[in-house]
Amino acid sequence: MNPKRWLTLLPALLLGVSSLLVARPADRDEDKPPALGATADLSQAPRVGVDRPKPTYMLHERDKRVHGLKPFQDLVDAAPAGSTLRPPPGNYSGPVVMRKPLVIEGGGQVTIDSGDRGTVFSLQTDGAVLRGLHLTGSGDSHDTDDSCLDVRGHRNVVENLVIDNCLFGIDLKQSSDSVVRGNKVRSKPRELGVRGDGLRLWYSDRNLIEGNEVADSRDMVAWYSSDNIFRNNVGMRSRYSIHFMFANNNVVEGNRFYDNAVGVYFMYTEGGVMRNNLISHATGASGMAIGFKEASNALVEDNEIIYCAVGIGSDLSPFQPDSKIWVRRNRFAFNGIAVKLTSELGGNVVTDNVFEGNLTNVVQAGRGKSGLNEWRGNFWDDYQGFDRNHDGVGDTPYELYAYADQIWIEMPPARFFKTAPVMELLDFLERLAPFSSPELTLKDGKPLFRKPELQKGRVTG
Repeated sequence: MNPKRWLTLLPALLLGVSSLLVARPADRDEDKPPALGATADLSQAPRVGVDRPKPTYMLHERDKRVHGLKPFQDLVDAAPAGSTLRPPPGNYSGPVVMRKPLVIEGGGQVTIDSGDRGTVFSLQTDGAVLRGLHLTGSGDSHDTDDSCLDVRGHRNVVENLVIDNCLFGIDLKQSSDSVVRGNKVRSKPRELGVRGDGLRLWYSDRNLIEGNEVADSRDMVAWYSSDNIFRNNVGMRSRYSIHFMFANNNVVEGNRFYDNAVGVYFMYTEGGVMRNNLISHATGASGMAIGFKEASNALVEDNEIIYCAVGIGSDLSPFQPDSKIWVRRNRFAFNGIAVKLTSELGGNVVTDNVFEGNLTNVVQAGRGKSGLNEWRGNFWDDYQGFDRNHDGVGDTPYELYAYADQIWIEMPPARFFKTAPVMELLDFLERLAPFSSPELTLKDGKPLFRKPELQKGRVTG
């Protein structure tokens, strides 16, 4: 065939091949059954061991403080399955491995110490209860995830434990339908990046994490873990208060997070609710109260976010087509940037919030455009309009333009000079007689004229 004829047919051939490559199975064969496993129910799938084998340490390798202590393992081995074990008050040596359901009541007077080696307590059964124990003295190896408590079963209760001098605190892997309540967790005194996680969930669903205090650890994480509830916890002086990754439909409510680098971060998630939380002093170069990274369909409501570098930081979120992120009835006060949208694609619905005392209320960075999000009924402390009919709504829309702010928005190192006199003067001159076209960041058509009251952690009219 003539070579020129091949060149004219080449685009059609490539189009046909590409359509075959992207065609769905149903497009190719209507009668073909679904792919193997496409409709499988994984809720009853057997547990697969994923832990690296724990090393065995001789007594002389452990700290001398545990020499001469009675092994707690002896009490566990002697207790019949399904019974309640109330050990005499005192100090015992670890490690402990429990493979049968027991109720262990420590009454706050029982300490199990592993002498700074390995994992202190490994719970490898379903339906057990650990209550009122003091677990301490794990090893410091990240390779073997040395922790105070490994939970490897379902429907367990871990309650009122004191956990300290441990690399990892409470580590749940493939452990669902459990309750972790009223525990106090602290890591080893290490640099922030090499501490262990105070609480970790990995492929663990439908757990209740309630009333715990996690301080001076690295992170509280939930990876590949869905439908969990984090309620009324306190997190202090750590890196991430909670870090979700590939974790869907988790609920975070009534928590208090102080002095952490990041409050709550939703990464590659779908669904999720965050309500009635207090997050303060998330400061530093990466300080952020709430973060989204390619997340979709999240609800953020009735939270108080104060004294943070960034209140909400959103990167490519919402991510899924036609999805939303709802931000409503929150208070953003005295933050560096209240809401920062970076390379976002629209879909944020921001309503009935209070913005007061922030250095910058909203930053729109990246390739985003102002009209892609919905802003309605928010209170802005820098609103310059009137309310002549006294209906509580401003007579004119609230419009936020970026003037000289574009310098530090587009060049992050310039943020250091954000409030310097020269930048303030430049911004004043820009507003007085713009020598470049300012960018419209947002338009709120119905701004509240009076600040709503904050009652019981909720912003109300």
